[in-house]
Amino acid sequence: MVEQQGLTTVMTRRQGADAVVAWVAGQARTRAEFEHDVAAWAWMFQAQAGQRVALLAEDTYTFAAALMGAWQADKTVVLPGDAQPQTVRRLAEAVDIHAADLPQGCWPIPKAEHRPWRFVDLDLQRHRLVVQTSGSSGEPLDIAKQLKQLDAEVRTLEAAFGGLMSDPALKVLATVSHQHIYGLLFQVLWPLSSGRALVAGRLEYPEAILAAMSQGPNVLVASPAHLKRFPDALPWGQVRGHTRAVFSSGGPLLPDASQEVHRLTGLSPIEVYGSSETGGIAWRQRAEHGDIWRPFAAVQLRQVDGLLEVASPNLPDAAPWLTSDLVRLHEDGCFELLGRADRIVKVEEKRISLTAVERMLMAQDSVREVKVLPLTEADRVRLAAVVVLSGAGELALQTHGKKALTDQLKQALLQVVERVALPRRWRFVATLPTNAQGKVTEALLTQLFRPERPSVQWLHRGATEAQAVLDIVPELAVFDGHFPGSPLLPGVAQLDWAIALGRECFAPAGVFTRVDVLKFQVPIFPGCRVHLHLHWDAAKSVLSFQYLSGEQKHASARVIFHA
Repeated sequence: MVEQQGLTTVMTRRQGADAVVAWVAGQARTRAEFEHDVAAWAWMFQAQAGQRVALLAEDTYTFAAALMGAWQADKTVVLPGDAQPQTVRRLAEAVDIHAADLPQGCWPIPKAEHRPWRFVDLDLQRHRLVVQTSGSSGEPLDIAKQLKQLDAEVRTLEAAFGGLMSDPALKVLATVSHQHIYGLLFQVLWPLSSGRALVAGRLEYPEAILAAMSQGPNVLVASPAHLKRFPDALPWGQVRGHTRAVFSSGGPLLPDASQEVHRLTGLSPIEVYGSSETGGIAWRQRAEHGDIWRPFAAVQLRQVDGLLEVASPNLPDAAPWLTSDLVRLHEDGCFELLGRADRIVKVEEKRISLTAVERMLMAQDSVREVKVLPLTEADRVRLAAVVVLSGAGELALQTHGKKALTDQLKQALLQVVERVALPRRWRFVATLPTNAQGKVTEALLTQLFRPERPSVQWLHRGATEAQAVLDIVPELAVFDGHFPGSPLLPGVAQLDWAIALGRECFAPAGVFTRVDVLKFQVPIFPGCRVHLHLHWDAAKSVLSFQYLSGEQKHASARVIFHA
């Protein structure tokens, strides 16, 4: 029988030296090994000056040992979501120590191997953790958590779902990262507090998820991004009798995705609703509860001006937290979510609800999933839509083209918004972009609308000659990865633009055959303004081009077309 003891005594409770604390690549890690590794991290952190530790570790077991070691050394732990350059730059001003897989991250030294640590109970107020949010609706935030809040969270989870996890051999499988609050609670802190073995590693592909779910008792902790991609060609029936529950959090799980997981596995996903700020608020299973959310026992709710107000032990104090979620609160305390009040933007002085726009698009047969976001272009706000099409939508796109499809969607939107607020830019994608936590962030969506070609100002367009000025702004997507820290314009982009603009000016007959005398002489850097000179020889079907700035010749070539 699993006994919930809380987070304060993880390192001081009595547990056999051979008890399994974790599974790493199929190998058991014992309590004795865990204590040894936590001690090594604690000694290392104690020797470091400063109070705040940034911790990023891909391996879940390493992460758990480092986290416990940092707390034993009385450090405050900051959890970044990734090691991207902008994240590391942001950390530089916020922490004193980088640990594990961060650039220049510190690790325990070998001489700590034989130095035991005198473990003590953790303090609910003194020991803290800071979660850096993924910026789903804007800029990332730092959310500070006292241990008492995290302890309350895992006790709430055990009270609500512990009955599903009573088998001592049960494994907690995850597709989400422990660097995010959802994965941290479900994959690391809840197992540690209850004496269950955590499972290191993150499952990314459906085949790997199926294989893990088909072995022994387990539960799956997943993101909506993974659950909606369960392919029905795989034999999901073999997970029945092994997987006790499928959890979903970190974003909304579409009804059809929930129904499909239920059909394939026999399990209706347990959706957990909350946020990094509030902690867990409520849960539901669509097969039983439909759209209705059931609050956790320790959570108290009120409806204030249509918004959900939360009072909970997961919060830093007794003060209630007013969310930005619009709700319909029922007499029994359950509720329905109606969208977010903070997803209101002004377009041409008109207040527009992004949620209302998305709902109307989702009501169309051609749309399976959609996100609408504001883009600022030339000091004006315009809406943009990123759409995952249904089968009917894909057929309409192939048959009638993008313009006809977007015109149809805009016509439907005129029922809820004025014409000035219609999305001006559209992207049709196979799946919405997600980060390591399976969340669709505004930053990822914005990336889809970065310009692929520079703005073009034509100075002359004739039958055989043309000249244009190109502004090579740093925001061009072609600079991605070419090269980090020292961006320069790829030659293949210069060639592509010259051919595309040549076709636009001269409409050459025939198909591209080859490129002759291609030369790249002087690099083109972000911020440059270059002149493109084009010459068309119709008799020979040859397009010649040169990129110039002042006296400098950047590139030139002859492009051959053939009938």
